[in-house]
Amino acid sequence: MIQFRNIVLATCCFAFIATGAANAQSGKKRGKAQQATATETPAQAAPSEQEQQISETLFLDGVKFFMLEDYDKALQLFQKAYTLTPNNAAINYKLAETYMVLKNPKSATPFAQAAIAKEPKNAYYYLLLAQLHTEQRQFTEAAQAYNDLMHNVPDSDQYLFQLADLYLSQAKYSDALKTYDRIEKQFGPMEQLSVNRQQIYLRQKNVPKAIEEGEKLLANSPSDVRYFLAQAELYNASQQTDKAIVTLQKALRMEPGNPYAHLMLSDLHRQKGEREQSEKEIKKAFASPELDIDTKVRILVDLIRQLPNRDIEDVSLELVDLTIQSHPEEAKAYAVAGDLQTIVGKKADARNNYIKAVKLDDSHFKIWQQIVLLDAELNESAALVKHSEEALELFPNQAIFWFYNGTGHLIEKSYDKAVKSLEHGKKLSLAEPELVAQFNMQLGDGYNSLKDYKKSDESYEAVLEHDSNNEHVLNNYSYFLSLRNENLPKAKEMALRLVTKFPNNPTYLDTYAWVLYKAGDYKEALKYLEQAIALSDDATIVEHYGDVLFKLGKKEEAIAQWQRAKLKGEASAFIDKKIKDKKLYE
Repeated sequence: MIQFRNIVLATCCFAFIATGAANAQSGKKRGKAQQATATETPAQAAPSEQEQQISETLFLDGVKFFMLEDYDKALQLFQKAYTLTPNNAAINYKLAETYMVLKNPKSATPFAQAAIAKEPKNAYYYLLLAQLHTEQRQFTEAAQAYNDLMHNVPDSDQYLFQLADLYLSQAKYSDALKTYDRIEKQFGPMEQLSVNRQQIYLRQKNVPKAIEEGEKLLANSPSDVRYFLAQAELYNASQQTDKAIVTLQKALRMEPGNPYAHLMLSDLHRQKGEREQSEKEIKKAFASPELDIDTKVRILVDLIRQLPNRDIEDVSLELVDLTIQSHPEEAKAYAVAGDLQTIVGKKADARNNYIKAVKLDDSHFKIWQQIVLLDAELNESAALVKHSEEALELFPNQAIFWFYNGTGHLIEKSYDKAVKSLEHGKKLSLAEPELVAQFNMQLGDGYNSLKDYKKSDESYEAVLEHDSNNEHVLNNYSYFLSLRNENLPKAKEMALRLVTKFPNNPTYLDTYAWVLYKAGDYKEALKYLEQAIALSDDATIVEHYGDVLFKLGKKEEAIAQWQRAKLKGEASAFIDKKIKDKKLYE
């Protein structure tokens, strides 16, 4: 931009001196100075030599301030110079340019027109006028300025390109095409002209004409793979699939590893129902580091949207592996692999890829969220604690990570740490009732393990107030009340709701049976435990079954069930003593 202004400045100064010299030679005196405006037309006396000199000084000072970007001061000086020599083309031009810089194209336009009228061979004046018309969205007038320029200024046909761009910006495609014809007539065939014509035809949805231009490009540039790829796309758009395939095969003979050619071939073979060949081609494309990671991710995301689908699951998994192999330093390669593997059930692989992703870029909250979620689903509590703590270093105000951290500590039996994290996270999530309920649910378990039964019960009650049918709380709350022999009617009511709703859930059947057992209703407890035993051989259920049998006087059967529970390895701390002493301990 600065270079352009310097060129214009040199032209304008020369024009100013030349015009001033002509005026000085006339020796005529000027009358009273007129206010600067290009719209005034009364005849004016030629400036005196002194006026010419003063005008020249004012003009040069104005140019100095213009270059210093003090446009208001420059405008004042140009206006003063204009009052002395209004017929000077350079002054008119600089006034127009200054008004344009000051965002006043309407005031600038008459001065640009005056400059052209006084010096019709100066290309810069026409260019400025065209720009002013364009800024005012007077596109017809802007086009006329370019045409006048090429008509009046010798050797100025190069501005046909700007004229064509102007037509193109207005979507006047017919005029743009005619201008390209003028360019070709003046300068001969050009590769860019065919490209531009092709783009216009595509905007007009005239695919046959676009194909014609593409064939010209192939004929004139037979070694440029880009044009073969573009032509193949056009053939595909016009449903000429076989021609598109042949064109891409030609491209691959020039560039055997071109991933975009393989990618297009994959799509074409898929359209023809040739699944095996389609998968072969897309694997070649994904194996290439030259196919950018964003394109690969975009394709993989599209595949993810189609899952679960056994027909594409295997090839999708291969493609994420190829993406990682070709972009081992890209976090998004591992992240998209994790997304896909999660959906198809490969949770351990998914979790590992998410971990690799955050090692390369740890700024993505959602990836960390997926990591801790998968830790929980994989029942890896130590990993859950570790990863949630790493996430909290980056996102200390995200309640969800405090939830998973507390849950991890709860499973690890670090109950003090668990309730501390859960209470902190609960405070952060007060605006989210659903999340608060989740915190209270875990806090109920945590405080119970700490034998802080008051806070445990308060936490459970808060959950039930929000969700009266919360299964986890109905089960745990009723079971813990029964263990404490407290409020057994409430415990029975909650447990009964669960078994009524879920009659085939062995855990809920065992809980209800245990509440009945604690209430002394051993026969009814036995009935529900028999149902539970038929559905599960969990050690706790089996041991409870033995306890009820013992209470019913079936001592040998009870001992047999205790021995069976011991073999499971998850029975109570009393199991060995029960078996050894053949007595019931609680």
